[in-house]
Amino acid sequence: MKVKIFDEAHELDLEDAINKFIETGVDIIDIKFQTAVQIVGEEQIYCFTALIMYEEKR
Repeated sequence: MKVKIFDEAHELDLEDAINKFIETGVDIIDIKFQTAVQIVGEEQIYCFTALIMYEEKR
């Protein structure tokens, strides 16, 4: 089993990155998703993260 971590500032960018990874033909075991937000001054900064557990196809 292997893991791959994705970290994007926008949820649609994370979606695109995950879909491209899935298209490489790996066998997905599980996906863990997390959203974090930080407030800096008057700005909100979002972080969308996914950890994918997978196996390479043989």
